[in-house]
Amino acid sequence: MPALPAKPAELQRQLRSLLGHEQIITQAYGRHLLIKRLDDEEPTVVARLTELGRQRYGAAFRTHSGRWEPLPGTGTLDEMAQLIITLLEPYLQPDNY
Repeated sequence: MPALPAKPAELQRQLRSLLGHEQIITQAYGRHLLIKRLDDEEPTVVARLTELGRQRYGAAFRTHSGRWEPLPGTGTLDEMAQLIITLLEPYLQPDNY
């Protein structure tokens, strides 16, 4: 079930608004929506949303070893954007050098 073209842009807009900065980009990857933090070198994948069905998503966090660890709950794109911010906000902040 491929992600709709508008979904990455909608998620990116929501995350940027909730975080208050523009250092987040999103990318469709099959049925996943990757959430990346922009760093000085290259974007770092922090999390992903996976389309589970019509308008329902699950979330996972990418660990330092590259494994995907599921996050609790499922919901709409809006609900999952809020969940990602609640659980992963420190990982989504730009680096402060």
